[in-house]
Amino acid sequence: MKEKILILEDEIGIRSFVSINLKREGYDVIEAGTGQEAIEKMNSESDISLALLDVMLPDISGIEVCKYIRQNFDQIGIIMLTAKAQEDDKIEGFISGADDYIIKPFSIKELLFRVSALLRRIKKDTNNSSNSKITSPPFLLDLDKRKLFKNSQEIELTPTEFSIVKYLMTNAKQSLSRDQILDEVWGTNYLYDFKIVDVNIRRIRNKIEDDPSKPKYIQTVWGYGYCFRKEE
Repeated sequence: MKEKILILEDEIGIRSFVSINLKREGYDVIEAGTGQEAIEKMNSESDISLALLDVMLPDISGIEVCKYIRQNFDQIGIIMLTAKAQEDDKIEGFISGADDYIIKPFSIKELLFRVSALLRRIKKDTNNSSNSKITSPPFLLDLDKRKLFKNSQEIELTPTEFSIVKYLMTNAKQSLSRDQILDEVWGTNYLYDFKIVDVNIRRIRNKIEDDPSKPKYIQTVWGYGYCFRKEE
């Protein structure tokens, strides 16, 4: 079955160009020109795998659409498209739940690579059944269902958060560098800096830690990276 991708872009020329190239790659494409239309398409269409979201829109911003998707369709991959290059805008997108971020103008080759890489990462985590469950009390990570449980209560994770937690739990008690996490989760050709790792770790801590300001499970290895600590 073809992967279905939603494009939210108010500039019809850009939207049509991206749509044509995605279709050439074999994807099904759903188009939206406003944030409200994108939300309606999310609710009416089934099996959307990934959303490409422009940030600057005439009505609801792409950031707000991203938040809506995360609240209602947490397993969908999200890539933000924006002309803004400021650091704060990138961080806001990641905090809202985006998996990736591309600055306009972008090459279609780069966009297609990012789409393929994110879909491949989601499939990789979904299809990995060599060990269907990773247990580290009070956590249980179910790889088949792509769900994390803490004390039997489900904690909702985005695809990127799931990949990070899986990598950390698989390598519990090991200090993993930001570079290692970036390569494992986003791929060796990823062009951004380590802030994307830090922002996603912050999001995960807010979900799993009893006190995110004093993390017990995902601890910082200063100047290096992070380590998942098992309870003794």
